[in-house]
Amino acid sequence: MEIVEAPAGWPATEEAARAVQDALRERVVLDEAGPPPGTGTVTGVDVAYDDERDLVAAAAVVLDAATLAVVAEATAVGRVSFPYVPGLLAFREIPTVLAALGALRADPGLVVCDGYGRAHPRRFGLASHLGVLTGLRVIGVAKNPFVFDHAEPGTARGSWTPLLAGDGEEVGRALRTREGVKPVFVSAGHRVGLDAACAHTLHLAPEFRLPETTRRADALCRAALREAAAVAPGG
Repeated sequence: MEIVEAPAGWPATEEAARAVQDALRERVVLDEAGPPPGTGTVTGVDVAYDDERDLVAAAAVVLDAATLAVVAEATAVGRVSFPYVPGLLAFREIPTVLAALGALRADPGLVVCDGYGRAHPRRFGLASHLGVLTGLRVIGVAKNPFVFDHAEPGTARGSWTPLLAGDGEEVGRALRTREGVKPVFVSAGHRVGLDAACAHTLHLAPEFRLPETTRRADALCRAALREAAAVAPGG
């Protein structure tokens, strides 16, 4: 089993990580519409942790955007490369996520992260970070809000309310993907605007609360982590 290590020079302190966020945030592009929902390919990425063994597993699952059928998938297992610090989780995950994306045998198209883009205290969550590093179009669809206020959206599928920062900026949306079910929390990451991000999320969630990209990637990274843990020392 090959273990992904963080690249040389990867930030090791909170101060260094925040400096990287500040530098890369200036490169985020939010005024591109991106491809129409249901066209090309779309890729879900997700990670799972085994803190006892210091392992993180990442999965990337490419779907045909029209049919939501799986086109390609890949996993990678790495060492946790940064301590747990709220707002800096991308630094724990990105080296292994990049390895999984790099192992794909298909064009990832639009990438959907289980996390945040603009809806982040420093306006630079995983979806933005990954997009800037790869140049890919990326959006964030999170299961829970981070630190932003929002009103409860209407009960109908497609209803939404803004996620608002303290200065009134709309940094994302609470979006209802199933009638009467808890919303998901959508934000633009890189090279896709917020309206398009919400449209893609609805298209990718025809039956369940979470987009199919997230559901498939979540299952795959958990399976990869179980396999890695079984052969790791102490497994």
